[in-house]
Amino acid sequence: MQKKITRVLVYFIILLSFTSCSVVEGIFKAGMGVGIFIVIAVIAIVIFIISKIFGKK
Repeated sequence: MQKKITRVLVYFIILLSFTSCSVVEGIFKAGMGVGIFIVIAVIAIVIFIISKIFGKK
């Protein structure tokens, strides 16, 4: 019983230490980084395919 109360108190303190704004900010920063990576990867693949198609003479 004491262990459960301690665990709940630790979770509660963690939840209070994180504000909702900082959590949302972290999610958007991660999303933006992944989005930029995907866009760069798609552009690189398109350039690679175009160079293979038009590179053969």
